[in-house]
Amino acid sequence: MTSRRTATTPRRSARRSLQTRLALAYAAGIYAAGVFVLVLVVVPLASVDAGTPVDHPSSTVTTGAGRGISLAQVLAGSAAALIVLVPVALAGGWFVAGRFLRPLRTITATARSISAGDLGRRLGLGAPADELTELGQTLDDLFARLQASFDAQRHFVANASHELRTPLAGLRTLLEVALADPGADADSLRAACREALALGEHQERLVRALLTLATSERGVARREPLDLARVVEGTLASRRDQAAESRIDLAEHLAPAMMDGDPKLVESLVANLVDNAIRHNHAGGHVNVTTRTAGTQAVLEVTNSGPVIPGDQIQRLFQPFQKLAADRQGRDGYGLGLAIVNAVAQAHHASLIANARADGGLNVTVEFPAPADAFGASTGLNGVR
Repeated sequence: MTSRRTATTPRRSARRSLQTRLALAYAAGIYAAGVFVLVLVVVPLASVDAGTPVDHPSSTVTTGAGRGISLAQVLAGSAAALIVLVPVALAGGWFVAGRFLRPLRTITATARSISAGDLGRRLGLGAPADELTELGQTLDDLFARLQASFDAQRHFVANASHELRTPLAGLRTLLEVALADPGADADSLRAACREALALGEHQERLVRALLTLATSERGVARREPLDLARVVEGTLASRRDQAAESRIDLAEHLAPAMMDGDPKLVESLVANLVDNAIRHNHAGGHVNVTTRTAGTQAVLEVTNSGPVIPGDQIQRLFQPFQKLAADRQGRDGYGLGLAIVNAVAQAHHASLIANARADGGLNVTVEFPAPADAFGASTGLNGVR
């Protein structure tokens, strides 16, 4: 309980200190304005009094009722007014400062609540539309992105734990069965070892895919000019045997397409798009890979045949560990390939457009921005139709 008081006291003191400074600033402005008005009135009267001859009576401010107010009385009244103006100015400044800081107090209280775990809460300052309202809207957008990021992280950790636990459990069961068999011979033990190695290789590929995804989400580490066509050409050369074994026609139409980016991340994007197009295909199918320049943008397009994909499932496929229901059995993959593509596209602020083909398969287009726009606002996965 004591630590909580200690933690909140500096915040309250800082808030009062800011209100005090603002109140003093406002009061100083009000007081300066009062002094200025009095000077405008008193100085002309003093000038008239100084110009009055000695043998004439002292100047007075006359009224219709008779003898007026002397300059000395005006000066005394002005001094009294200035003294009274001090507390009035301070009170007015304190009130105005409090009204000005009220939205900031709301922002502070809400941000403190969100940091305590209530990620779904928002400021919602509403009218009037001013700089503080704009700040509140910006913070609401930030809180929404943080909530989405935390939700995605929890979802990712849960899925990763599940994907890693399954092969580990299978490996443990395999070894326990082999050790518990009293009649196990060398051949059966070798078979168990081969299965254990296969499960270990599965885990190794999964961990490697997870590391690639994490690296892609971290962002661009280094940026240099590169030809997208050259990257695609090298990737396709290493996949031709795999496509031939699956009886898939691998076609390319590569035109030079210069861009700025991280060579390793761009290569990872291309490799995962091509691997996804080959893996989720059928015998006698095709994969067409195209690079071109559209204006100042470098464009990569990958089109493949395959099973019919419902249009409402495309967005989900670009999230980690997401597969079509028909692909969960008998397919080699972890549901990370398109998630890596999406992460690399976001890291390069590229536009990612995916469309389901009417006769089956997928068409994916990645539009990398011009070098001058490479550090613009990220579009993420957009334009999905």
